[in-house]
Amino acid sequence: MEKERKLTAEQIAAYCCYLHDEERSPGTVEKYLRDVRAFAVWLDGRAVTKEAVTGWKGYLISEQKAAATVNAALSALNSLFRFLEWDDCRAKFLKIQRSAFREESRELTRSDYNKLISSAQERGKEQLALLMETICATGIRVSEVRYITVEAVNRGRAEIRLKGKIRVILLPAKLCGKLRKYAKKQKTTSGEIFLTKSGKPMNRRQIWAEMKALCRWAKVEPTRVFPHNLRHLFATTFYRSNRDIAKLADLLGHSSIETTRIYLKTSGVEHRQQLERLGFIT
Repeated sequence: MEKERKLTAEQIAAYCCYLHDEERSPGTVEKYLRDVRAFAVWLDGRAVTKEAVTGWKGYLISEQKAAATVNAALSALNSLFRFLEWDDCRAKFLKIQRSAFREESRELTRSDYNKLISSAQERGKEQLALLMETICATGIRVSEVRYITVEAVNRGRAEIRLKGKIRVILLPAKLCGKLRKYAKKQKTTSGEIFLTKSGKPMNRRQIWAEMKALCRWAKVEPTRVFPHNLRHLFATTFYRSNRDIAKLADLLGHSSIETTRIYLKTSGVEHRQQLERLGFIT
């Protein structure tokens, strides 16, 4: 008789080390571990079986989680099961038809961005304003902010190393000037520029929380404001400027242009305007 499979804290800790060895980004590690631990809590000591995983999937759906959220949780479990060699427990993803446009409620516009920057500056949030400008001017991921160093600013380029890949991001001269001035003011002579008051690197959660807190003063809908949307704004603005999707894919660090296409979806407003221009309704 096959031994009953139980998910233990030791296994989760070993899985965490595995993710780090695989050079997954800090954000991915955090997200996968959060989903795996949520599954363990839901199991409440029960054995891990294909039926249990299907039950977890059904539970997430019953909680009215978005399909993408359910699939992200299943992706974390499937990764865990590959690590544990429990491949027979892996779950199938929900099938999602790709949307032709982005939801308006989650679309960060250039006007929203300008309001956020102005509000941050007015409220003395110099670091937050500069951080948002840096992400939006370069298209880097929030997990890549740590590569914005004094040395990178002096060179005018940042070398980003993630997932076994290296790409070089050019830093606009005007941005370098602002970053250099800020680093000097903070007496940062080397290393990372964006640090907490205690001198530690800012993490994704801190950046997310500060941006959300700014929404009230900027009068921007919170559903539109999160770090990754700054990357989206960079992508759409860059593409509209030169229409070079291959170059944009390189700048964003995408191995597939299909991933880049997701960033270039028009908003619901633009999509509706395109439909209106077809002129089929008299």
